[in-house]
Amino acid sequence: MNKSCWLLVASMAFCTSLAHAQGLGGIGGRPIRIIVPVAPGGPSDTAVRILVPRLSEALRQTLVVDNRPSNNGVAGTEIAARANPDGLTLNIGNSGTHAINPSLYKNLPYDPVRDFLPIIQIVTSGMVLVATPKLPVNSFKDFVALAKKDPGKLNMAVAGATGELAGEAMMSMSGIRMNNVRYKGSSPAEIATLSGESDASMLTPLASMQHIASGRLKALGITSAKRSPLLPNIATLAELGVAGYDFQIWHGLFAPLKTPEAVTQKVYKAAMQALDAPEVKERFTALGFTIIGNTPQEFAGIVKSELAKFRKVVNDAGIKIE
Repeated sequence: MNKSCWLLVASMAFCTSLAHAQGLGGIGGRPIRIIVPVAPGGPSDTAVRILVPRLSEALRQTLVVDNRPSNNGVAGTEIAARANPDGLTLNIGNSGTHAINPSLYKNLPYDPVRDFLPIIQIVTSGMVLVATPKLPVNSFKDFVALAKKDPGKLNMAVAGATGELAGEAMMSMSGIRMNNVRYKGSSPAEIATLSGESDASMLTPLASMQHIASGRLKALGITSAKRSPLLPNIATLAELGVAGYDFQIWHGLFAPLKTPEAVTQKVYKAAMQALDAPEVKERFTALGFTIIGNTPQEFAGIVKSELAKFRKVVNDAGIKIE
C-alpha cells in the first residue's frame, strides 16, 4: 500500500473514532431519538423528559422525545423494536409494555427480551384508584357495592397495560365486573375520568393528586403495598380489604437488540450521572417517583422476573384481554 493510501486509511479511522466520541451512533450531529409509546404528559413521558436535559448534557448529544401513543403502548414499542440499532434510537418502556403485554396479547408484535437491550430502570411508582365525582360513592367499599349492584355497567379508563392488569386483578379479588375502555396513555384516561366519560381509572399520584385536592376526582385507594408519600391519607387497597394487593409501575430505558454494547454502556453511565443530579432527584421525589438506577444486568433480571410474576397473576385471575 503506498503512502497516500496509508494516509487515507489513517484519516478515515481518525474521523470514525472522532464521530463515535462525539455521538452515540457515530453519525456526527444527528440527534438521538427516544421513542415514548404513550401520549405526552403520561408518567413514562414525564420520567424521560425529567431525565433528558441532564442525559443530553452527559452524552454531549441532542435528544429528541418522539411520542408514539397507542393502546397499552403496543404500536409505539414495536416501532422501537424494529428501529435501526445504530445507537440513534432509544426507548422508554414500562412494566406494561415490557412485563405485562406478553401475557395479555397472543400475537404481540415484539418480544421484550429478544428484541430489546435493557439499559437502566429509572423509577417506580404506585397508582391511585380514582373515580369521577359524578359517581355516587365516597369510599372503596361504596365503589365495590355499586359495582356489584350493576355488574358490567361501570367503565374503567385504562391508561396502559399495568393499569389494565391492576384493574383486572382488583375486580377479580373484589368480586366485581367493570368494562375496560382503553386510552392511549395516562393523560387521555385522566381526561375521560374527569369528564365522567369513564367512571374510574388507575392513575399515578402525579396525574391525579391536584384533581384529588380540588375535588375533581375521588381517591378510593392506593395500588402499592405502602401508602404514597404524596397522598399519605389515602389507604392502600390491601388495607381496605384486598389482601396481598400490590401493583406498581416502573419506567426504564431500552435500546433495540444489536445496538453496540459501547453505546448502551455509554447511555447507562450518562443516565446514572443524570439521576445523581440534585434537581433530577428533587423533581422525581416531588412527583412521587422512587429512583432506582440499577445496572443493565440487574434491569434485565427484573424484566424477566416481572414477566413471570405477571404471567402468574394473569393465569391465576383468569384475566382475558383479547
